[in-house]
Amino acid sequence: MNQQTIFFLNGPNANLYGLDAGGTYGQDSFETLRHRCEVKAHALDIKLAFLQSNYEGQLVDWIQEARGAASGVIINAAGLTYSSIPILDALLAYSGPIIEVHMSNIWKREAFRHHSYISKAATGVIAGLGGLGYEVAIASMVQLIRPNETR
Repeated sequence: MNQQTIFFLNGPNANLYGLDAGGTYGQDSFETLRHRCEVKAHALDIKLAFLQSNYEGQLVDWIQEARGAASGVIINAAGLTYSSIPILDALLAYSGPIIEVHMSNIWKREAFRHHSYISKAATGVIAGLGGLGYEVAIASMVQLIRPNETR
């Protein structure tokens, strides 16, 4: 079987995860999260493009690229979750499964975080599990793109 690819897109400031160990996003650095996700993807025999940008347009470009290169998209749009119509439009043009993921439980935070534009395009949402949520998102995506495989 040809190995499938998942795009895992991270938005603004995700590269700062772990710098405030007592903060909202926990102790894992972005590089630690990347490594955990790469290990999980390898164990599930899936290619992973784990990307981060502080720029909305770059995220839109990657979503558009996913249309021909990825079997599924996992996205933590970070602060752009609550404001980006361009990201929503790009996701709506993508025909594969989409999982929205957040390190924190966005519904326990400020009221403006309770509305996600990304959710309108998402197949599912994972929030509040910290770094574990990233690994759960990868495992869930594999189930969505390979529904007939036994594990």
